[in-house]
Amino acid sequence: MAKPRHSARATAALQALAECDPALAALGLWCQHRDSDAVDMVQTQGTQISYGPGFAALPRHLQIGLAGHHILHVALQHSARMAAMQARQGVGFDADLWQIACDGLVNDAILAAGHALPRPALTASQLLRTAPGAVLAAWDAERLYHKLHARGGAALAQLRAQAQMQGFRPDLAPEEGAHPAGTGPDAGDWRGHLARALAAGRAAGVGLGALGLRLADLPRPFVPWEQVLRRWLAQRLVPCPGASPLRPARRWLALAGQAVASGTAPPPWQPATSSLRPQPRLAIALDASGSVSAPLLRRFLAEAGGAVRRLNTPATLIVFDTEIRSTAALGPADWRKTIAQLVLPEGGGTNFRPVFAQLSQQPPDALIVLSDLDGPMPQQPPPYPVLWACPVAQPVPFGRVLVLAR
Repeated sequence: MAKPRHSARATAALQALAECDPALAALGLWCQHRDSDAVDMVQTQGTQISYGPGFAALPRHLQIGLAGHHILHVALQHSARMAAMQARQGVGFDADLWQIACDGLVNDAILAAGHALPRPALTASQLLRTAPGAVLAAWDAERLYHKLHARGGAALAQLRAQAQMQGFRPDLAPEEGAHPAGTGPDAGDWRGHLARALAAGRAAGVGLGALGLRLADLPRPFVPWEQVLRRWLAQRLVPCPGASPLRPARRWLALAGQAVASGTAPPPWQPATSSLRPQPRLAIALDASGSVSAPLLRRFLAEAGGAVRRLNTPATLIVFDTEIRSTAALGPADWRKTIAQLVLPEGGGTNFRPVFAQLSQQPPDALIVLSDLDGPMPQQPPPYPVLWACPVAQPVPFGRVLVLAR
């Protein structure tokens, strides 16, 4: 089978990049550039960039900027990370919003490097109303996606309209068979390509590398918070067998019988293994003060409910703000129905002490608190493990903090 030919439509723009932006030109060598009449302008999937008839009709300076835009999509592994986010969120994944986040960050970088883009051009600095350098240094695609997704409702619809007015058009496709973000076989290679390319740009003194920008969106390995939550729950709630000192083990009975028959000394005592310990109990405390966004709350509740089902463990759901507002039982079979019927109060402050006071009467095996952690807490740790799940990391007097920002 003949090897696909290098793009004729993009050749002149890629050659020009070698002079005006050595960093992007070096990264472009690791991409597959192909012509395709199936796309209008340009599309990226995995490491392949497809150039359509609309690209060929653009003036050269816009071709250079648009080619650099898609080279950065490949280098930052936005297509693979898109597939990973889609796998995490399932039907709740918003593909257009992911591409808005990625396009905004890439466009800020391309414009800061001195290149032109077809106008109007969507940028993350416009979405966040922050200086481009600060945005590029602080935000990665996952965090920006969750930040935008948390707006919800009318605010999210307004964001989509704003993005379309600024020229947003979907230009990414999820990479087939992609690994979790930053963990695929090519992830380390791309981190090396980026480091060498930016160093070449700094040495040349032009283009992306010359800016000395810190790019927070560089692909790096991380463990999604859903996996951390599942592991934490499994370690603490999976029932384990224990020793029963009042009953002998079957092996001991067999050895003792042989000892009696042969007239030898009986073997050392071996207790039997008891049945599984009593079914573990999980408590989930939800801060209803309005500090946690509705989309994030639904995702977290779905993950916690799934853990109840997988571990066959009942859970107690406590809704609170400055005091306990309601309590509900989450069973392995009916947790979806319970969550769907949940009514949360809005507004007010936060006080964690009533939650721990109530649980002291019948301590659970583990407690998860979903909150922004802004409120008075008990200073003494309870006799059970506590996981604080929050949108942004905050200091806590005890327990473990699980950040849900990515």
